[in-house]
Amino acid sequence: MKIVHVVESLDVGGLESMVLTLATAQRRQGHEVEIICLWHRGALAAKAAEQGFVVGCCEKRRGLDLLALRALRRMLRRAWADVLHTHNSMAHYYAVGASLGLKIPRVVSTRHGMGSLHLTARRERLYRLAMRRTHAAVSVCAAASQRFVAQRIIPASKALVIPNGIDLSRSHERNVVRTARLREDLGLPVACLVFGTVGRLHEAKRQTMLLNALRSLLDEGHNAALVIVGEGEQRAALEAEIRELGLQREVRLMGSRSDVPDLLAAMDVFVLPSRTEGYSLALVEACAAALPIVATDVGGNSEIVTEGLNGILIARDDSAGLLQAMAELLANEPRRLRMGRAGREWALREGSLQTMLERYQAIYRDRLPAGSSSVR
Repeated sequence: MKIVHVVESLDVGGLESMVLTLATAQRRQGHEVEIICLWHRGALAAKAAEQGFVVGCCEKRRGLDLLALRALRRMLRRAWADVLHTHNSMAHYYAVGASLGLKIPRVVSTRHGMGSLHLTARRERLYRLAMRRTHAAVSVCAAASQRFVAQRIIPASKALVIPNGIDLSRSHERNVVRTARLREDLGLPVACLVFGTVGRLHEAKRQTMLLNALRSLLDEGHNAALVIVGEGEQRAALEAEIRELGLQREVRLMGSRSDVPDLLAAMDVFVLPSRTEGYSLALVEACAAALPIVATDVGGNSEIVTEGLNGILIARDDSAGLLQAMAELLANEPRRLRMGRAGREWALREGSLQTMLERYQAIYRDRLPAGSSSVR
């Protein structure tokens, strides 16, 4: 089968990493896979090329770009795809427009988030129009799919939910030996409780709220530290906040890392206080590492974190709730361990790359995938 994925770019990010992971797994299954970037290639394009993928680029400019549309059409005509799989709204309506008349057997759209704040925006209207030439519209969490259907962005008859999955072979269940070794590498005391988070450094991720919660815990006499993995526009602001709060010894800003599973194994509790999320792979990875979780009840987080079972859910922007949840888990090791085991069991059952791969393969072959859900 020839599969062509169309993305806005291959910049470093969760969506882009997922597309590359999916493409790699599909190629291992024997499929021929190409990737086309609408705007620019991005940092992950070099990694894709090293792995032998053909990575095209349309060099789209701002606004309606007919040159980019024509470039995309040339690439699609040359590829002669059996499946056109797009990721997010703009990539989808450009790809559908470029593919008119090419008779591609299956056109699949995946939305990786909750959509724009204003679903009546021009981008969503164009996406809705492109649904006429779309066989399946996948959302990565039920909350997003229900929203798109309710707003008439996606027809209920084409709406499916397929959560993203991870390569569980790379995940490490937290253990004492690995934890001690990694803490030594990070210069953190073995005896302290380590909170951790993974995500881009952005105001929406609310890392500043997490820093303030840590400061409060330390002021109450607790022995704790924080590891933040990720890079982004808020780095300078977070560095300044760390200095202002006097947290230089207790906080590690790790930047963008390729060894996230190893770093997760050094943590005790995973915290994600985001204002908005789609379906967070960071939470799936934390579950696979057998970490208890504190997360905001936004987007698809509650589809990963079950309150009281594998973590604690708090309201968005609830600083007091965040501090209380962190303090509760800090003080209760048996509860942390129980939650971690429950999260690990869920990840093995629902969070694997193989499960996601099988569900997409069924869609490509026009069969409703087992374990997915249709919103009607």
